[in-house]
Amino acid sequence: MRRRISFIAAILLCVTAVLAGCGTKDADSVVKDLDKVVNNMESYHGTGTMILHTGQQPLEYHVDVSYQKPSYYRIELTNAKKDITQIVLRNDEGVFVLTPRLNKVFRFQSDWPSNQGQVYLYQTLISSILLDNSRQFTVDKDAYVFDVMANYQNGSLARQKIWLNKSNYTPSKVQVSDTNAAVMVEVKFDKFEFGSKLDKSVFDTKHNMDSSTSNQPTMAEPGDGTENPADNQTTSDPKAGNAGTPDSGANNAPQPDNDANAKPDDAAGSSPNADDGSAGGSTSASGEDADNTQAPADGNKQAESPTFTAMEPSYLPEGVSEKDQQEIVFGGNPGLMIRYTGEYDYTLIQTQPHDVAASKMKGDMVDLGFTLGQISGDEQLTLTWTYNGIEYRLTSGTLPDTEMIKVAQSVQGEISK
Repeated sequence: MRRRISFIAAILLCVTAVLAGCGTKDADSVVKDLDKVVNNMESYHGTGTMILHTGQQPLEYHVDVSYQKPSYYRIELTNAKKDITQIVLRNDEGVFVLTPRLNKVFRFQSDWPSNQGQVYLYQTLISSILLDNSRQFTVDKDAYVFDVMANYQNGSLARQKIWLNKSNYTPSKVQVSDTNAAVMVEVKFDKFEFGSKLDKSVFDTKHNMDSSTSNQPTMAEPGDGTENPADNQTTSDPKAGNAGTPDSGANNAPQPDNDANAKPDDAAGSSPNADDGSAGGSTSASGEDADNTQAPADGNKQAESPTFTAMEPSYLPEGVSEKDQQEIVFGGNPGLMIRYTGEYDYTLIQTQPHDVAASKMKGDMVDLGFTLGQISGDEQLTLTWTYNGIEYRLTSGTLPDTEMIKVAQSVQGEISK
């Protein structure tokens, strides 16, 4: 009798397992479906929260992402605590980084995002699944979970887990980890839908600026579309030169432009030197002429910028300490230079430029999570980015690019007095 009961119980367990498995696919089937979804995808819209665990304190951003075939993108990143919103656009005119509250627009000529991954973009996530033949696959309640290699510019990001809803393959969560399996970036989607009806104005630069400010943006136009330039800031003073322009040639240290009042001592070959103020135009660090034509806002009025507040990185590479701080005038704008020394030597310069102009230079776009930056140079690298109207330049001849990104991502806290 007991044997009969055990036999019946075993049958029931098998039936239960089969029923539980109904509707659940294996990894190969899901991968085939994902390939079809991406190829047939016309548009999508999603919202969620991104948390960066790159400093001493996690940084949280609200993410709003839209895509329209063939290559239109809009990503809005908002730090609610600091009331800072930046928008990344890709349209027929190029790639733009907008700060509507400050009436600032920066333009890049780039293949972004096809030439680099973004954790909040569906194409990036699915591509990492399709390309990793050693992918790991599990089923978690209502989601298929893939554990695959991370394919991001930051080389310290090694792997990522991607949760996809069983019903429609929309993403619900992403966790990107470093080589020690510590989660560095986390994205949780609260909404994601395919086939969203997106008006063309969603990807229009002027529309995005006008929706947040009554003034027209100060536009930055590239000097040469054949290069891979990023637009940077300068002052309206014609002597101010190319403020904030990353060095485009190898072995060039960053240089504050004409009329820079401070001449800091050299540190690790990366400290700035004042330029000759006699030149009427401006020249990039590589010696190429820069296109500094400037388009003023309506009525020649610029959006009022908040008082300059210096920030400092919360992350320091092992064996590195702060050397000193010096107030400087960089391109006619007040700023601060912080120098670090030890295992690596590097310099962080931050200023608050007022106007935007084009700069002709070479460099590659870098995803910092909360905004896009540009990295240039060879033996000596300069990483330039803007956030909340402040321009940052991190320069070093010894700091690896992966460490540069970590330092840049941690520049969020005000300097302690």
